Amino acid sequence: MTVGWIGTGRMGSAMARRLARAGFDVTAWNRTRAKTEALTGDGIRAADHITDLADCDVVFTMVSTSTDLEAVLTDLFARTDAAPSTVVDCSTVSAEASAAVRAAAQDRGVDFLAAPVSGNGKVVAAGRLSLVVSGPEPVYHRVEPLLAALGRSTTYVGDGETARLVKLCHNLLLGVVIQSVAEITVLAERGGVSRAAFLDFLNHSVMGSMFTRYKTPALVKLDYTPTFTPVLLRKDFDLGLAAAQDLGVPMPVAALTQQIIQGVISGGRGADDFAVLLEQQAAAAGLDLKPESAEVDDGL
Repeated sequence: MTVGWIGTGRMGSAMARRLARAGFDVTAWNRTRAKTEALTGDGIRAADHITDLADCDVVFTMVSTSTDLEAVLTDLFARTDAAPSTVVDCSTVSAEASAAVRAAAQDRGVDFLAAPVSGNGKVVAAGRLSLVVSGPEPVYHRVEPLLAALGRSTTYVGDGETARLVKLCHNLLLGVVIQSVAEITVLAERGGVSRAAFLDFLNHSVMGSMFTRYKTPALVKLDYTPTFTPVLLRKDFDLGLAAAQDLGVPMPVAALTQQIIQGVISGGRGADDFAVLLEQQAAAAGLDLKPESAEVDDGL
């Protein structure tokens, strides 16, 4: 299968590289061409125009918002003489936007899979990406070799937009967990325990996880180089809480976390990594954080 890739930001570029290194024929397009040209050393061709990807068998999309997804697929389908057989969208967008682009794809005779992912660029490079997929099951099985090359697990959850809800549930938990980790880490440090020591204990306990391990360097070193920003997390909380309202599910802890995330953004830290929630929690406790020199790793 020939593969087209739309969106070569932090996640998209890492995922496109995985496919190319697995031996697939990949052509990529991005609004900022320099980001695509940076991938040519990995054997990925840079498309001059998004419509060039209409000749590919399968096109993946990895963009930031529902509006971006609708825009790039409108442009992709602008050609009347060619279209991919399948579009696989790995973005985190609303179910409503996903259903709209699915309908647009079907109008062009193109199969559509929703396949949002869990991980960041480093997780992708380590082969530990997780995908959740919904859409026609025969289409899922047809592109399964591509999905398998992207990460360590793929979970098929049914037809339609089911995968969108699963991913929003995932990101609601992501935000609640990082806020909880920030709170307990500040509590421990306020009591005289270094962040490195506390997180070492946590990571080796039943409460530790791959997530707490790979955020440990950021929390210890106060390195907020972005992997996922508060602005993007707020977008997912907005979508997730809207879904909860539609389904009649109260989510008091998630709703409070949304306001805390908004506070970080309003405080001018929206472009940092979302681990910066630690700083806000420390400030609320009157604690002046300093980077620690302890050697820690992210488990990847």
